[in-house]
Amino acid sequence: MLRKHPILALALALALAAACWGPAVHAGELVVSAAASLTNAFKAVAQAYEKEHAGSKVILNFGASDVLLQQIIKGAPADVFASADQKAMDKAVKEKAVKADTRVDFAANQVVLIVPADSKAGITALKDLTRDDIKRVAYGNPASVPVGRYTQGALQAAGLWDAVQAKAVLAQNVRQSLDYVSRGEVDAGFVFATDAAIMPDKVKVAVRVPSQTPVTYPIALTARDAATKEAQRFVAYVMSPAGQEILARYGFQKP
Repeated sequence: MLRKHPILALALALALAAACWGPAVHAGELVVSAAASLTNAFKAVAQAYEKEHAGSKVILNFGASDVLLQQIIKGAPADVFASADQKAMDKAVKEKAVKADTRVDFAANQVVLIVPADSKAGITALKDLTRDDIKRVAYGNPASVPVGRYTQGALQAAGLWDAVQAKAVLAQNVRQSLDYVSRGEVDAGFVFATDAAIMPDKVKVAVRVPSQTPVTYPIALTARDAATKEAQRFVAYVMSPAGQEILARYGFQKP
């Protein structure tokens, strides 16, 4: 079964976070924990950064923002935290998992509703999700996944949350929601526009979803001091014209 109860799904995600404390780290390596929606873009950013800074090695750890935060809180090695929404970073600041004075917004995105590329469902508006023939809708678990929180806010504003929630297939991160749609396991799903763009042959955007809050991405240095100077240099690169150009190439907008 794809569908999971929200509490059970969150418990599973946090259990995995506790069991998998991120990548093994060696001296001289910079660990960047970043939201799943940043996967392709940050791989390119890290590659360009390493090319520009000889001897540097960036270890990337991707996942749902809240799960990554729990890993950091529980002691997983991480030097930089990049979240897909402000709430996850707010939690990081509250828990003193990051250095608050290093927090800065570096990118923006948009939530979209996607359907399989060969879909004949004719979904053109959010209200179409309430139709009887639409059985399953994927989105990130709002308890731990930023895109899920944005989705919930948009559906509540439209008065559709209860109806769509009844059809929910909860994803542990935005890329899982994308995979469900690309494989035709659900009728539709909510992801970020940048995620939809990486599978143009398997999914198509049906609706661009108005967000109740701006979809902005903050980044900050963690409280770990092992690689502070390298972490500062990496964040500076993300914010630089070169880093911003790479993000734009993958569909991210300026915050």
